[in-house]
Amino acid sequence: MHAGCSNLPTLHPDMELRDPRPVQLEGAKGPLAPERSKAILASLKAQGPAESAIFERHLAVESATVSSPLVVGNRVTLLQDGKATYDAMFAAIAGAKDHINFETYIIDDDDTGKRFASALIDKQRRGVQVNFIYDSVGSMETPREFFQPMKDAGIRVLEFNPVNPLTAKKGWDVNSRDHRKLLIVDGQVAFLGGVNISSVYSGGSIKRSAYAKKKDKEIDSGERELPWRDTHLRVEGPVVAQFQKLYLDTWEKQKGEPLAQLRYFPPLKPTGRDVVRAIGSAGDDEYSLMYVTLISAIRSAESTVYLINAYFVPDPQFLATLKDAAKRGVDVRLILPSKTDNNLVLHAGRARYAELLEAGVKIYERRDRLLHTKAAVIDGVWSTVGSTNLDWRSFLHNDEVNAAILGAEFGAQMRAMFDADLAQSDEITLEQWQRRSIGSRLMESASRIWERML
Repeated sequence: MHAGCSNLPTLHPDMELRDPRPVQLEGAKGPLAPERSKAILASLKAQGPAESAIFERHLAVESATVSSPLVVGNRVTLLQDGKATYDAMFAAIAGAKDHINFETYIIDDDDTGKRFASALIDKQRRGVQVNFIYDSVGSMETPREFFQPMKDAGIRVLEFNPVNPLTAKKGWDVNSRDHRKLLIVDGQVAFLGGVNISSVYSGGSIKRSAYAKKKDKEIDSGERELPWRDTHLRVEGPVVAQFQKLYLDTWEKQKGEPLAQLRYFPPLKPTGRDVVRAIGSAGDDEYSLMYVTLISAIRSAESTVYLINAYFVPDPQFLATLKDAAKRGVDVRLILPSKTDNNLVLHAGRARYAELLEAGVKIYERRDRLLHTKAAVIDGVWSTVGSTNLDWRSFLHNDEVNAAILGAEFGAQMRAMFDADLAQSDEITLEQWQRRSIGSRLMESASRIWERML
């Protein structure tokens, strides 16, 4: 049983000065020439605010801390909510010819879960090797019998950190969870984001899963049919190889049975103009790469920091980074849930509202949806979507995966998505917040005791 990264790293303001190496970009055939990298970065910088320093400062820190490269020549498609995400995933699965690598925190024994299982079994029987990782805690409500037809068909099924220590192969650490949602088809297209495999995204399935029924009980009866609001990405291009490496590394670390020798890394041609970095974090890393990346991006912000996240329980350094950005004139806005499937998390986050509002951070709560998105857009040119929540658990204990995308074109799509959610959210003002009830204040104080474990 390992401790993992039991503490968050302390980032110093001068970290970007400690590694003067120029930022290196990669393409379909490997590292680009320094002159080509410099020209692309100059073009990206020109898309942002006048005299923007976000590329020099943010990329310098990120390049020194994140081992995966910045990759050019990709096409990133923004997918909103369950239907759009599932439709795109099923289309990719149907077209698979060599292999499917699938990783998810939750797969429910419901209509949606069974539809995915059926599609995967069909491809396996047609000669496409399917490898499937699911998290033991995330899918705890799913009976083990659900996976047997998949195994019988020849699908390689791997349970991440089994709750039962007798079945753990890597070494038992129930606190380390695989929170990633990652699907890779033929090594050519990848899907990642916040969407699990569950009928909670359908907004009204005929057969409710055990997980969905459990969530219904945790949510006020008047809100139990609220649709889930989430965000996912479809990625094509050379960066898919980086997501594939993350998947195969997880399989190896979890001591899954040897995988068939397939075309996991086919030649990948440029498919678009998006510059993307795959960022994977694991509970046994020295520190969370996404944590360092996000803080460095916020510190580099010159005009806007827009964050939308399902679970907001910031540590002191992240909290200070948000407040410092607002105090230096950056427009910092957070869209957070008004209803949730975890009330402890909701109240632990709300315990920080007062000091954020006093510092000038703007806070909004999404109405009429159960918010599950994890995304950010900074200065309109640096964006991220993935599985990482803004809480201690994601930064300390979970395996997570995000994509960081550079450029104003994709940034405009992210800004449009943020504005659409903002229009469906209620602003929390300091005056209003100071009038909240004694009961709410007591809930906030009690929830903060558990914030490192939520």
